[in-house]
Amino acid sequence: MPTAAKGKVATATGSETPVPTTTSHVRTSPKAGHTSRLSRSVRIRLALFALGLAAFAMLFSTQALLPDLSSGLGVGADAASWTVSATTIGLAVAVLPLSTLSERFGRRRMMTVSVAAAVALAAVIPFAPDLSTLVVLRALQGAAIAGVPASAVAYLTEEMAPRAAVGAVGLFIAGNSVGGMTGRVMTGWVAEAYGWRAALGAVAVMGLVAAVAFRLLLPPSRNFSPAPLRPRLVLRTVGGHLSRPLLLRLYAIGALLMAAFSAVYTVIGFRMVEAPFNLSAGLAGSVFVVYLVGTVSSSMTGPALGRLGRRGALYLAIAAVAAGLLLTLVASLVAVLAGLVLLTGGFFFGHAVASGSVSRTVTHGRAQASALYQVAYYLGASAGGTTGAVLYHAAGWQGPVLFGLAALAVTAGITLYATHRARGERRALATAA
Repeated sequence: MPTAAKGKVATATGSETPVPTTTSHVRTSPKAGHTSRLSRSVRIRLALFALGLAAFAMLFSTQALLPDLSSGLGVGADAASWTVSATTIGLAVAVLPLSTLSERFGRRRMMTVSVAAAVALAAVIPFAPDLSTLVVLRALQGAAIAGVPASAVAYLTEEMAPRAAVGAVGLFIAGNSVGGMTGRVMTGWVAEAYGWRAALGAVAVMGLVAAVAFRLLLPPSRNFSPAPLRPRLVLRTVGGHLSRPLLLRLYAIGALLMAAFSAVYTVIGFRMVEAPFNLSAGLAGSVFVVYLVGTVSSSMTGPALGRLGRRGALYLAIAAVAAGLLLTLVASLVAVLAGLVLLTGGFFFGHAVASGSVSRTVTHGRAQASALYQVAYYLGASAGGTTGAVLYHAAGWQGPVLFGLAALAVTAGITLYATHRARGERRALATAA
């Protein structure tokens, strides 16, 4: 007869909820059990990779198309940029509520509903008659996509062993970057041949295929236990996080790094299709292959943190992004591409350091702490994208570059303040001893 045992999982509020599990006296061969566990693990990894690919291909699908949207709809670069900014604003607004709802209704269900809603909107978006309709649809799509980052990491943490979960989270992030890159590159080439509406339609098809693969691959949850919705407790947890200076600094760093990064990438397509480069839409979209550098640099944060510490790693990231920004000012395609490599590598490295530090800093309410980081991160993306487009329209490429350098200067100031504060605390402890 089966016997019952109890385990515990952490809820969004930091409490632990008993989860019933069963053990059986039925004997199975070690090889068969290992194969079963491996099969489930592989299915989870592939499913979350497909989910990340679908979500982030749709999230930034219009970024490489901004020059085409601008000319096709008869609007300026700053107006066209709202098709990107509205989406990230929608995500930022929805991610915290959806992370809370996933505690009640389940991670798997939340991810499924979110990606299905996003794909449905992606199928409608190519038929938007004007910019206003397109912006509204994109904002709704961002809100739908918010259920993915709100639930994915929590699902992996609950359903996989700690060591396996670390690798699975890395694969999910790789799916994010590959999806973002693939969506941008594909839309550039499709738009060159068939126009921007066909390009957005292609993203919808790719999102549908990846979403179906996700749903077929993802196993049912074994360790999820529904938690009651407790708005007051959630608000108390959020208020506690927002009262911690260290978390506020990490949120600000994530927002500022993303603002600098988004300011450049929102308008890089305009620069590539204009003099002196005069690239086609397809070649301009191919510039986003540089995103793959971020997949590599973000995986290097572990060793770097061990050698440099959190603040030292952030200084390194800031320096790389600043050098990349300055290099893009040179009127040479090779120099611009080299600058984008430095900028992209430095940004993803710094983002991984800051976001990882949030999880390591808190001892309870990790879901809310991570969601707040994502709110700041995507608000930074919205502000940076829109500001970069306005400055590019007013002052050319130098505008978004100077904005990015200003954001980095504030980031460096926050990190320097933290360094001096930490040194002062160490001196005070030494004196007291």
